[in-house]
Amino acid sequence: MIKVDTFNFLKELAANNNREWFAKNKASHDGSRENILGFAGTVIKGLAETDRSIPADLDPKDCVMRIYRDIRFSLDKTPYKTNFGVGISPNGKNFNGPGYYLHISPEECFVAGGCWMPETDQLKLIRQEIDYNSSDFKHSLDEFFRASGNGRLDTDHKLKTTPKGYDANHQDIEYLRLKSYTVTVPLQRSDLTKPNATDTVVKAFTAIHPFIVFLRNAIS
Repeated sequence: MIKVDTFNFLKELAANNNREWFAKNKASHDGSRENILGFAGTVIKGLAETDRSIPADLDPKDCVMRIYRDIRFSLDKTPYKTNFGVGISPNGKNFNGPGYYLHISPEECFVAGGCWMPETDQLKLIRQEIDYNSSDFKHSLDEFFRASGNGRLDTDHKLKTTPKGYDANHQDIEYLRLKSYTVTVPLQRSDLTKPNATDTVVKAFTAIHPFIVFLRNAIS
């Protein structure tokens, strides 16, 4: 489970997002990161039982994202993220294609999966697969909605116009307009501080798996 101390560290970091405070509280960060690494390791093993492309011995250090922000091209110059993120794919957090993601912060916790803002070639292939096999796409979503209970298809990133090569009256035009193909399962902070927290996360990832399979088939 995620310790209350880990959430407290993130809350304090959000209120003191500067290098001086972080240096004084480095031990708290390190302890929190170890908590996340241990949690991620258990989740990876559980997910690997459903998604056989995920190595059961995948190193959590390859999945837990750094807390340091890249501020070179950002107007926000605060040096640290105020959340822990865990990205899981056959290659850990550095993946180009479908993958799983766990977001942990005092303000918002969720599990997600899919292809976030895929490259042009992948995006074309996903749209093509939806066009050719819309029943398979909708079935993967139905399976996800049924298994997750409160999951949603993310629609924040989409075209205002019709994608090139498709008719505006296409029966699935709302799906084809998407620029990201991801789904999300919201979690409560309390879900992650319970003894069965890893089971909760694995269950959510398992619900996402059919959607991941559709996307993998589309771009393979």
